[in-house]
Amino acid sequence: MDNNNRFRGHFFIILSFVFVAAIFIFSGFFSEKHSSMKDNSSDIFLPFFYRLPDYVDFAGEKMPLENFDTRESLEKEIIMTAYRHGSTIMIIKRASRYFPMIEKILKEKGVPDDFKYLAVAESELTNAVSPAGAVGFWQIMANTGREHGLEINNEIDERYHIEKSTAIACDYFLESYRRYGNWTLAAASYNGGRRALEEQIEIQKQNNYYDLLLAEETARYIFRVVAYKLILNDPATYGFEMNRKSVYPPLRYYEVKVDTAVADFARFAQYFGTNYKILKFLNPWLRKPYLTRITNKTYYIKIPEEDVRTSLYREDV
Repeated sequence: MDNNNRFRGHFFIILSFVFVAAIFIFSGFFSEKHSSMKDNSSDIFLPFFYRLPDYVDFAGEKMPLENFDTRESLEKEIIMTAYRHGSTIMIIKRASRYFPMIEKILKEKGVPDDFKYLAVAESELTNAVSPAGAVGFWQIMANTGREHGLEINNEIDERYHIEKSTAIACDYFLESYRRYGNWTLAAASYNGGRRALEEQIEIQKQNNYYDLLLAEETARYIFRVVAYKLILNDPATYGFEMNRKSVYPPLRYYEVKVDTAVADFARFAQYFGTNYKILKFLNPWLRKPYLTRITNKTYYIKIPEEDVRTSLYREDV
C-alpha cells in the first residue's frame, strides 16, 4: 500500500508539472499570435490615406508647412477631424445648406471666403450654446452682440439670426485685420480674444501666428479651421464619399415684413400655410411664440415655399 501511494503521489506531481508547462506554452503562443495579429492589422482601420498638399493657405496667407511643428499641428487636426466620422459627415451635409448665405455676406463685407470655416470650428454650423453663454453659428456673447447692434432680449435673440450674426462676425474680422495687418491673426483673435493675443505678441516679440506660443485652444484654432477647409473641399480624399443627394439642399423661402406685434406665431404660421415648428426652424431668433416688443423696428420673417418639406429632395424641383 505504501509503495502504491508513493507511486500515485509521484505520478500526480509529474502530471501537474506537465499541465502547468502546457499552460505556459499555450499562453506564450496565444500572446505572440495575438500580438502578431494586432501588428498586422493596425492599418486596416485607417479610414483614409493622404498626403498633405505641397501648398496650404488660409485666406491667401501661406501656411509654413516646411516647419515641422506647423506640419504636425495640421496633420493632427486633419486626423482628429477625419476620425470624428459622425460629426464630420454632418458638417459636410450642413455646409451645402448654409455656406451659400454665409459666402454671400463675406463677399459683400470684403472678408475672405475662408472665414466661413470659422463658423464650422465655432459651432459645426449649428445654433449651439456654449457653457459660457456664447450663442449661434458664430458663438457671440450677449454683451458683444448688443455692442454691435443685435437685439437680444427674452423675445428676440438675433445671435441666432444667421445673416445678422455673420455680418457682426465680419465686422470683428475687419477690425482685427486693420489692427494686425493679416487675416490669420484676425481669425485667431476671434477665438482667443484680442487682449490675450496682443499680450503674447508683446511678451514673445513675434507677430506671426505660426511662431507664437498660445493657449492650447487658440494654438489649434487655425489648424482646425484649415483642416475643415481641406476636408470640405475634397471629402473623398479624406475618407468621406459624398454625392449631391447625400448633402442637405438650401432651404427655399420668402420673407414677410412684420412691423406690428404678433399675438400667436402658431396662427401666424398657419395663415401662411406652414406650422410653428417649421417657422421656428427658419427663424430661430424668434425666442417666444409671440412678439410684443415692437419699437419702431421692422422684422423680416422667413416663410417656407409651398410644400418645401416634401419637395426639397424631389428630382423635378
